[in-house]
Amino acid sequence: MHPIYRTGIGQSSHRFLPPDSSKPCMIGGIIFEEVPGIDSESDGDVVYHSICNAITSLTGIPILTGIALELYRKDGYTDSQVYLEHALKTLNHQKIVHVALAIEGKNPRFKDYIIPMREKIAFILGLTISQVGLTTTTGDGLTDFGCGDGLQCLCILSTMENQ
Repeated sequence: MHPIYRTGIGQSSHRFLPPDSSKPCMIGGIIFEEVPGIDSESDGDVVYHSICNAITSLTGIPILTGIALELYRKDGYTDSQVYLEHALKTLNHQKIVHVALAIEGKNPRFKDYIIPMREKIAFILGLTISQVGLTTTTGDGLTDFGCGDGLQCLCILSTMENQ
């Protein structure tokens, strides 16, 4: 039996709400109080959304445009972790072996949050922290994200399946 390796790529981006919004900003399962919330029907967690989209690219099952919207209409879910947990069930016999994430945005500053975010993501995905890579960049102000209008996250998800 030889293992089969697959790679999924996902992306998500959202604008910030106006500064006077009371909605909290959720990124990688962590609340960032120093920035406005994300403009989205859910909590707008671009990290969890990008992982869901990477899983969709592996399975072909639409999570955010299918399962998440159905859950939202049905029960009013706003917690993106619920969407991610549903996405993980679609992997069937594929086991996640590594996830790489790259967040772009001027704010917030992530320095003190990298380790807690990696730990939370590792726990949800059933990985060790060493299997979760997370980088952040301001993009030197070259995009709307780097200018502070919102956040973008890119995800590469690697899986293995024994045949």
